[in-house]
Amino acid sequence: MHDNNILVQILILLIAVVLTVPLFRFLKLGTVLGYLIAGAIVGPWGFSLISAVEDIRHIAEFGVIFLLFLIGIELKPSRLWRMRRLVFGLGSLQVMITGLLITTVAYFLGVEVRAAIITGFALALSSTAFAMQLLTENRELNTHYGRTAFSILLLQDLAVVPLLTLVSLLAEDTSVVVGVEFALLDAVVAIFVVLLIGRYLLNPFLRIVASSHAAEVFIAAAILALLGTGWLMEKAGLSMALGAFLAGLMLSESQFRHQITADINPFRAILLGLFFMSVGMAIDFGLLGVQGWLIFGLLVGLLTLKILILALLSKVFGANMSDRMHIAVLLSQSGEFAFILFGLATMQGIMSTELSQLLTVVVALSMASTPLLEKLLGKLDRQYISRSNKHPLSEINTLEKTPKVIIAGFGRVGRRVAKLLDRSKTPYVALDNKAERIARLHARGIPVFFGDVSRAEILKAAGAAEAKALIITLDDLEATERLVTIAHEHYPKLKIFARAHNQEHCHKLQHAGATLAISETMETSLQLGAAAMGQYGFESTDIDQIVNQFRDEYYAEISPEWDKPH
Repeated sequence: MHDNNILVQILILLIAVVLTVPLFRFLKLGTVLGYLIAGAIVGPWGFSLISAVEDIRHIAEFGVIFLLFLIGIELKPSRLWRMRRLVFGLGSLQVMITGLLITTVAYFLGVEVRAAIITGFALALSSTAFAMQLLTENRELNTHYGRTAFSILLLQDLAVVPLLTLVSLLAEDTSVVVGVEFALLDAVVAIFVVLLIGRYLLNPFLRIVASSHAAEVFIAAAILALLGTGWLMEKAGLSMALGAFLAGLMLSESQFRHQITADINPFRAILLGLFFMSVGMAIDFGLLGVQGWLIFGLLVGLLTLKILILALLSKVFGANMSDRMHIAVLLSQSGEFAFILFGLATMQGIMSTELSQLLTVVVALSMASTPLLEKLLGKLDRQYISRSNKHPLSEINTLEKTPKVIIAGFGRVGRRVAKLLDRSKTPYVALDNKAERIARLHARGIPVFFGDVSRAEILKAAGAAEAKALIITLDDLEATERLVTIAHEHYPKLKIFARAHNQEHCHKLQHAGATLAISETMETSLQLGAAAMGQYGFESTDIDQIVNQFRDEYYAEISPEWDKPH
C-alpha cells in the first residue's frame, strides 16, 4: 500500500504539471508560475492530494544543486575573476545593507534580537532557482543585467556558509566574530582542497570513463562528481549547493563540459520544476485566512525595501535605468535558503515556530510574485524605458563571445576546416566523441570538446542558438543525416554545411535540411581529373572552367536552387 501511495502521488504531480504548465506557457505567464500554481493546487492547502510535502521538498532541493552545478560549468574561473567587482562589491553590499535594515525593522516590530538577525539576513537572500530560471526562459542570462544579477546571486550563495554558522553560534551564545572567522577560514581551506583535487583528478577520471563509450556510465560519473563534491563540502561544514557550483567550475574548462551539460540538464529541469511545486505547496492558505493583512503588509514591505536597495546599489555600480529596475525586480524575492535558515533556527530554539511559519509563507509568496512583477516590468520597459547600447560594467563586456561556427567531428576533415577558420580569425567550437583525441588537442589550446553531436542538448550547450553555421565533417553517413535532421528541426535558421559521401547522400542531406552538402567522392574526382588534365598540357584557366562547369551541373541535379559550392 505504501508503494502504491508513492506511485499515486507521483502520478498526481505529473498530471498537475502536464495540465498547468503548458497552460501558463500558452498564456505567456512562464513555467515558474505554472509550477507554483500546480503545487498550490495539489498541496495540503489546495485539494490536499499530496501529503509528503517535506519529503518532496528535500528531494526537490537537488534541483537547486544541479542548477548551481550547470552555472559553474558556464562560468570559467577567468570570467569569475573579471566579475569580482560585482560579486564582492555589489553582492556584499546588497547582503549587508539589506540584512541590517530588515534586522532593525524586525527588532522594532518586537522580534527578539537573535531571531531578528536570522530573519534579516535570511530575507536578504534571493532565490537563485527563480532568478536563473526566469533569465534562462527569457534568454537574458548574457545581458548586462543578467550577468549583474548572477554576480549578486553568487555572493548570496557564498554568504549561506557563514549564515548557517551564525545560527549555531547564536544558539550557543558564543563569540560571533571569532566563530565566523574560523568558519570562513575552514571554508577557504575546503574550497582550495576541492579545487586542487578537481584540477588534477577529475578530468583524467572522466577521460577514462569516456573511453569506455558507455553513455550511461558517463552520465553516472558526471552525477557522481556533482553529488560527491557537494557531499564533501557539506561534511566540511559548507553547503552542497556551493560544492555543486565548485564542481561545475572545475569542469568549466574541461573538454567534456558540453556533454556533461547535456546529460545533467534533464535532471536539473525535472528537479527544479519539483522545487517550484514544493514552494507552491508551502503556501499556508490557512494562515493567510487568519493573518492575511499582516502577511500582505510584510510581503509588500519586503519587496519594496529590496527593490529600492537593489536599484540604488546597481545605480552606484553604473547600471542604466532599465537594467537596475530589472535587477531589482528579479532579485526582490527571498530565496530557498531562507527555508533552511528558518528551519535550523527553529530547531535551535532561536526562532518560534509561529514566526517561522509566518515568514515561510511570506518567502513563498515573494517567490510567487516575481514572475508577475517581471511581466509587469517587461511591459513598462517596452513602453517607457529606453535601453542604452553602452554599458559601463567593463567586467561584463570582456566576457567571451559565442563562437560563430560549430564543427561537428574533428577528424582530418574537421581539423582542416578549423585551420581555415583560424586563418580568417573566425571563432569556432568543435565537438567530437574521441576522448583521447580531444585530450591531446585540448592540451594545445584548441577549442574542441567531448560531446555526442547527434543530440540536440549538445548543440544547445555549444551555442547553436546564436551560431552562424554548423559544419558537419563526420564520416558516418547515418550519423550525419541524423545530425542534419536534428539541427534543422531545432534551429531552422542555422546554416548547415555537411560532408556527404556521394550524390545520393547529398540528396538525402538536402532533403533533411542541409543548406549545402559537399560530396567527398565528387570533389576527389574533380581534383584527380584536374591533375590529369594538367599533365596533358591543358591551361589552368581551361581546367578551372571545365571543373567548375562539371561541378555546377552535378550539384544542380541535386537542387537547382542551391548556391554553388565555389
